Amino acid sequence: MPEDSTSGGGSFPVPVEIDISIEAGDWPDEASLTRLVDRAVDAAFAETGVTGRSELSIVFSDDAHVRTLNADWRGKDKPTNVLSFPAFPHVKGGPLPPMLGDIVLAAETVAREAALEDKPLENHICHLVIHGLLHLMGHDHETDAEAEEMEAVERAALARLAIRDPYA
Repeated sequence: MPEDSTSGGGSFPVPVEIDISIEAGDWPDEASLTRLVDRAVDAAFAETGVTGRSELSIVFSDDAHVRTLNADWRGKDKPTNVLSFPAFPHVKGGPLPPMLGDIVLAAETVAREAALEDKPLENHICHLVIHGLLHLMGHDHETDAEAEEMEAVERAALARLAIRDPYA
């Protein structure tokens, strides 16, 4: 059932209806994931100032599924932590499209990275949701300048959640 995100680190309700599904993998329970996603999305919107109404799908899956998606869509035959699939082209800073798209996370990769970086799994999930959402909102990190800009928004959104800088 879609959740209307209205909680988290910002000062206003997030203008996004969020559909969360747990397809595969060892993830926290759905209520915990919903709270994490709501907070992460709220913080990202608070930092970007983007307005309008939209929808977002977040899929919690496993490395096998994400590897297949990564191979099919990006030509990279390996799992990755998060993939974003925009439903419509979106210009950074422009109004939201009716559907932002899908964010897919891979359980084993996310857990492994959190352990290697000695950070709570929940913090890493929040970071990756913010990262994926920023891609759907037109941000990218193909050039150094783009990466610096995107990472600055990520850092600020995470700071709203009292999560330390993942790039430090």
